[in-house]
Amino acid sequence: MTVSFGWGPVEARALAPAAACVVVVDVLSFTTAVGVAVEGGTAVLPYRWRDATAAAYAREKDAVLAVGRSEATPAHPWTLSPAALRAAPRPPRLVLPSPNGSTIAAEAASGGARVVAASLRNHSAVARRLADRGYGTADRPLAVIASGERWPDGSLRPALEDLLGAGAVLSAFVRTHTLTPEATAAATLWDATEDPVAVLHGCDSGRELYEYGFPQDVAVAAEIDTSAVVPVLVEGAFQEAP
Repeated sequence: MTVSFGWGPVEARALAPAAACVVVVDVLSFTTAVGVAVEGGTAVLPYRWRDATAAAYAREKDAVLAVGRSEATPAHPWTLSPAALRAAPRPPRLVLPSPNGSTIAAEAASGGARVVAASLRNHSAVARRLADRGYGTADRPLAVIASGERWPDGSLRPALEDLLGAGAVLSAFVRTHTLTPEATAAATLWDATEDPVAVLHGCDSGRELYEYGFPQDVAVAAEIDTSAVVPVLVEGAFQEAP
């Protein structure tokens, strides 16, 4: 099988060594935020932890540090919120902590794979770029990783929005490449979903963002296929693919 699918950091660690490219999908909200920032000309440095080490890392990299949504201020509006990033000034470099998307990106990069950030906003552009560069073949295997969320004990909570985002990318490969059964199932779910926007607003993660007061982040994530930007991890930062 030349195109595979998995969940979370553990499967990213397992699949990345055999993959030439790993696609990270964290629709609510890491990869959507990455896409919005990169569209505005910002290089995004993923970081695993939101703690004191993140601030030190941002200083080391001469970058702005994104804070938690509730910690944003008019003077420091940069957070994991795609809507907030769209409205904020565009720094040259932004450190974006995320226990899910950033961790997966780090796991994939440590195995030597090319790392791409995909969301529902840019899934077609990502699929086209991957196919154009021969990914998903025997010579250049492809792995697509749905980030999922975390339960309070730290274990993986599968997230429907990430399964759909992964399936949207994988759907482009079904007729022309050899997919694992898991990858085929994800693609089939996407193809069978009549109203992905409604699903995004109604799924657990979408409802949580509504409850926390950030419905606009769901709305940005639900801008299906509106972006042609493909963020690629280069020297530790997601940047627009040339």
